[in-house]
Amino acid sequence: MRYSADFLGKSPESVLVGLAQSGVRDAFAELVRRREAWIRNLLRRCCHNASLADDLAQQTFLQAWRSLPQLQDPGRFAPWLKRIAINAWLHHKRRHDPLAGAVEEVHEAAPPEAEPALGMDLDRALAQLAGDARLCVILAYHERMTHSEIAAFTGLPPGTVKSHVRRGTARLRQSLSDYLDTREEST
Repeated sequence: MRYSADFLGKSPESVLVGLAQSGVRDAFAELVRRREAWIRNLLRRCCHNASLADDLAQQTFLQAWRSLPQLQDPGRFAPWLKRIAINAWLHHKRRHDPLAGAVEEVHEAAPPEAEPALGMDLDRALAQLAGDARLCVILAYHERMTHSEIAAFTGLPPGTVKSHVRRGTARLRQSLSDYLDTREEST
């Protein structure tokens, strides 16, 4: 059966997931359209490389399509998709980055629209964090995950996650201290 773009565009995500699970490709295409920017931004922050983030996002959606029948609760699509994306990043890091843990090259990326300079500086500061620390900070603040959720996602011990978040946050505050000082002066 064919569904109109208007119907799919107005449908709740859980309905689209159910349709996609029954093989409706247009429903899955709508899910990709809705979640693509979020997944790419998450992966860009993790790997700090827009091209690699695009490749990993494509892998994420391909894996999601293949695994969609195994998703038991259509209402949990977003966290399920995030797990696939993080696993794609971790898999890439383990298999294709022989220098994991070394300081990575800073790649310019599109800054957030609101404060472009702050966005660029934040991206640079994040790039200076070691891979696991950066991932933990991004999941804690960008994705609003708890330490135990991050531990479950990454396979890192909860104490290590907590340490990565605390130390990574301190490094970010230090790197972005000019912005913090400016905001304190204006209040």
